[in-house]
Amino acid sequence: MTGGVRGGAEPADHVLAALADPTRRHLLDLLAERGEATATALAERLPVSRQAVVKHLAVLDGAGLVTATRVGREVRYAVRPAALDATARWMAALATDWDRRLATVKRLAEAAEREGR
Repeated sequence: MTGGVRGGAEPADHVLAALADPTRRHLLDLLAERGEATATALAERLPVSRQAVVKHLAVLDGAGLVTATRVGREVRYAVRPAALDATARWMAALATDWDRRLATVKRLAEAAEREGR
């Protein structure tokens, strides 16, 4: 891999690991719909306990996907899109790199086929 593609992989590793769980993806969807919400409000929309929601939110926070803000006694969570955007850019760069490599393989195979005729 090129240095640029591999260089963006470490933060993407955390994002992809966090997004591997369907409950966490659902939490992100809910937060994207609502703008912000408490763990209690989110738990009402999921078949898991509030404590489980808090643990999932901690993983999302650790990956940089959500932010937690204390408002009085409540903690409100909101989507932080920067990490997801960076991961999408890394994936696009990776796809471009593979497209370039596959085009090279195709050219070499076509050249070998022409020479074999």
